[in-house]
Amino acid sequence: MRKISIVFISFCFCLTAKAQMPAADSLLDFIATHKKNAALFLVKNDTVLAKLNENKVMPLASTVKMLVAVEFAKQAAAHVLNPAAYVALADLDKYYLPNTDGNAHPAWLKYEKSLKHISNDSVRLLDVARGMMMFSSNANTEYIMELVGLDNVKNNIQLLGLQPHTAVYPLVASLFVYQNPKNKSEESILKGIKKLNDQTYARLIYDIHKALTYNPELKAKFRPQDLTPNMQKLWSDRLPASTVKSYARLAKTINNRKFFDEQTYAVLSDILETVMENPANQKQFLHIGMKGGSTASVLTKCVYAATKGSENMHGNHLELVYFFNDLSLEENGRLQKWMNAFEYMSLTSNSFRQKISATIK
Repeated sequence: MRKISIVFISFCFCLTAKAQMPAADSLLDFIATHKKNAALFLVKNDTVLAKLNENKVMPLASTVKMLVAVEFAKQAAAHVLNPAAYVALADLDKYYLPNTDGNAHPAWLKYEKSLKHISNDSVRLLDVARGMMMFSSNANTEYIMELVGLDNVKNNIQLLGLQPHTAVYPLVASLFVYQNPKNKSEESILKGIKKLNDQTYARLIYDIHKALTYNPELKAKFRPQDLTPNMQKLWSDRLPASTVKSYARLAKTINNRKFFDEQTYAVLSDILETVMENPANQKQFLHIGMKGGSTASVLTKCVYAATKGSENMHGNHLELVYFFNDLSLEENGRLQKWMNAFEYMSLTSNSFRQKISATIK
């Protein structure tokens, strides 16, 4: 099964703008020729520079984890939870389904081991949250979602004005809906799932999530072989969804450092802005953060940045959100190769931003 989260991208700006341009142009050309499958919203200093299908509700994939990060940061800042507390790896493993996340969770564990962050088979809660964003570990996300409370995560939709937005639910548990242990016809199962309204669908998934939390044996009953391409497509289509305009609003809220208190933004920086640990990015940005997501047919990204200005000029605040849906595997793979360059040029080049504006009308 193809992973449901974003491919980890280092986002290192070591290449020159000239080297980045061909890939950036390729992604922009794809948007221009596949407008029905794409949406984009680009803002510079509160001015909308480009928009395409900005109000079209599309699956978010792992970009929805930004809402979980916001709630985690709020509760950490308010001392409701302690980011320095240790979490047993076994508690995370409850929510890990092998071969469903593109190796994200094992890659995160290997990364933490390399940094010697694991002690007595436990790891800091803050590192669990960073793994949720850096590697897009679905197991980490599920654990944090349970810790902070799903209702609290969902309340941020209203708090931040992120409408329209469909129901948020645990992603790992949602895969259990697409099981076929009794060998029924795939058509009948898909038909039954399609009949579920969003509220019933989300409630069913949350019940499965709670069962995973308290009954570890349930995980062993998962049948990855049941996730046929048709099953995966319906699962992908019913993921939590919103618009590029709404997520640009979320990006702006994080980018402008005005809505939450200083402590909340400090925690958000720790978990959303890990690319700032690269010296190459520190030379150009005051801060930069992002989250993306992918399934076999979906690719999404939400990026925000504050650039450094020259001696006599202030820098810029920029938000870039772009979504794709109904992609082929080949298209998805090509786009992922171009994303880093497209984002770099969008954030650093005024002429490229003008090109986006001219291309997307």
